[in-house]
Amino acid sequence: MSEIEPWVREILRCPACGSELRDGTRPDGAAELVCLGEACALAYPVRDGIPVLLVDDAYPSGGTV
Repeated sequence: MSEIEPWVREILRCPACGSELRDGTRPDGAAELVCLGEACALAYPVRDGIPVLLVDDAYPSGGTV
């Protein structure tokens, strides 16, 4: 996920709960940002190096049931 500028990466937060986001990878190899909030735990896609931080486009992260 080196396409996201480091200064941008530092200020990104989950739009649903405000928690920090960490870099992740989908099973198909696509980049994603995963919310670290326990109650939320949503993942957001990264398309063409641009994080899509829309709750409607989020999905449960791989670590949730």
